[in-house]
Amino acid sequence: MSRRVVVVGAGITGLTVAYRISHAPVAAEVLVVETDPEPGGVIRSVRAGDLELEAGPDSFLVRKPWAMDLCYELELEGELVPQGATASQILTPRGLLPVPPGRLGVPASAIAVARWKGMSVTARLRAMAEPVVPRRHGDRDTSVGALLRRRLGRGATKALVGPLLAGIYAGDIDRLSVESAFPELARWEREFGSLRAGVRAKTLPVRRVPAGPATPFATIRGGLHRLPDALADALGRSRLRMGSTVVKLGREEHGPFRVVTADGEDLPADAVVLTTPAATSADLLAEVAPAASERIREIRSASTAIALFVYPKGTNRLLPEASGFVTPRGSMPITAATAVSKKWPRQAFGSRAVLRAFVGGAGLEDELDHADEEILSSAQRALAAAYRLSAEPEHAVLVRWPGSMPQYAVGHLDLVSAIDASLPAGLYVAGGAYRGIGIPDRIREAGAIADRVVRQG
Repeated sequence: MSRRVVVVGAGITGLTVAYRISHAPVAAEVLVVETDPEPGGVIRSVRAGDLELEAGPDSFLVRKPWAMDLCYELELEGELVPQGATASQILTPRGLLPVPPGRLGVPASAIAVARWKGMSVTARLRAMAEPVVPRRHGDRDTSVGALLRRRLGRGATKALVGPLLAGIYAGDIDRLSVESAFPELARWEREFGSLRAGVRAKTLPVRRVPAGPATPFATIRGGLHRLPDALADALGRSRLRMGSTVVKLGREEHGPFRVVTADGEDLPADAVVLTTPAATSADLLAEVAPAASERIREIRSASTAIALFVYPKGTNRLLPEASGFVTPRGSMPITAATAVSKKWPRQAFGSRAVLRAFVGGAGLEDELDHADEEILSSAQRALAAAYRLSAEPEHAVLVRWPGSMPQYAVGHLDLVSAIDASLPAGLYVAGGAYRGIGIPDRIREAGAIADRVVRQG
């Protein structure tokens, strides 16, 4: 009799876990249970006027191979779209300035630092001296902010590198773990004694999208939702139980797990993989794994929102040839913006400017306490100030993401190890709360969890 595996959650993580298990040499019977009516989780689109726009992530990092490899496996390689404008900007007292060449906001050369006018001469001189700062000994985790200030100084941390890295996690760099969020920084210091030397030594060639140029990011023609849709098709839609909410997880003595849904189904399972948000997983584990449940509750998440704007014809030419910008913490009611019509140009846009603005995040969630119309109005004013864009948008949509961005606090890796150790055999947790938030990291972790499920069968 084949084993039965229940995967809770049909986001990119849950779908990939189920797909990998179902295609393993010794396949198990797999069922995915999901509250929403459609698969994809945070990967979904929203309509703004006549346009379908990304309401969650808009792309994936090409340099990390797992998403690209999965697209090839699902025969989506011909649908991959390379990034248009690739330059990124940062808001400074001088206006929008390009981010110096480098990686993770760390400039690759002293000349690039010296020429960047977004901070004072004193701050530039301090950042230029980074290679002579003694390396930190020991491998104890520290915050991103502490590492950056120690190596680059306060000026460069506040004006340049901090806003870029905080934006990725919608987080506070003084709480974010280096080892969990940006392990490259710690590794560069350990191996090379300098972040700048690490950037130069570890800058990898960017992979090329088929029939397109080398590009940092890629998306899929027609919308990123085509990736979870393709996974669902490859898995088999009959294995997806959509619109069904898991409300309880129990276990018979020396018997299988019991996955109970809101509509009264009681599903037996030899293995269960929870890919739900951390708070939901903690609730479901309270009975069968109370120690793991309590540890998962220590993982905090920040709430965010995305404001989408479609401007009139002729406005796209007013935007700089850049993918978007980030803002220093607290300097504007938005934390970042994407110039969608520059980063992902497509015929449907015509000559219209299409913009996404990001609101909220760790410590900035009070911005989300207002009504949608107020948030949209505030974000629009911020975009107008940054881009000197006087036109009124023709369409505006706000998408709220409560508790959507896990915050990897200092010591996060140890916490994840403790969670894994406290789970009984046959029970697994996966998702953005644990081992990386980007789509490639989600696919990588999902493959590793699927391997564990298969091996322990």
